[in-house]
Amino acid sequence: MDQLQLKELLEKFKDGDLNLDQTLESLRHLPFESLGYANVDHHRAMRQGFPEVIFGPGKTPDQIYGIASSLIRHSNNVLITRSNPQTYELIKTLDDSAVYHETCGAITVKRDETIRGAGLIAIVSAGTSDIPVADEAAVTAEIMGNRIERLFDVGVAGIHRLLSNRELLQSARVVVC
Repeated sequence: MDQLQLKELLEKFKDGDLNLDQTLESLRHLPFESLGYANVDHHRAMRQGFPEVIFGPGKTPDQIYGIASSLIRHSNNVLITRSNPQTYELIKTLDDSAVYHETCGAITVKRDETIRGAGLIAIVSAGTSDIPVADEAAVTAEIMGNRIERLFDVGVAGIHRLLSNRELLQSARVVVC
């Protein structure tokens, strides 16, 4: 739950669209929800501006499914990192807008397209072997509400490949290499 969702919930209570018990039920899992194997932080979006991210390695597909199910109920956007197609198929049953980013193994559910960042983030990789980690940075920045541009394989063997993108690099507020 982020600040806008909390404000909308309280407005519904104030306007009589929700009674006290319904409002309390909506707030019951704040600030976190225990799933037994994981504690899902539902206040993180209010504190940090983006909900908890699910780090995939070391978790079973069923554990990721459980955590994602909880986050999807309470958050607009969800990010799962370093996952796999099997887990993606499970997440797709929770929300058919889920996307699997094959290059980096991320899974995203994006229901809020609001741009929150100020300026452009350029994601730059020297070579093709760097693309998976660069793509993970790009997917992460984008789901968190930033405008991004990818510059992949701009080289270490010749500076001319990098300098051909000089205008974009100079216009970026942030460059991730």
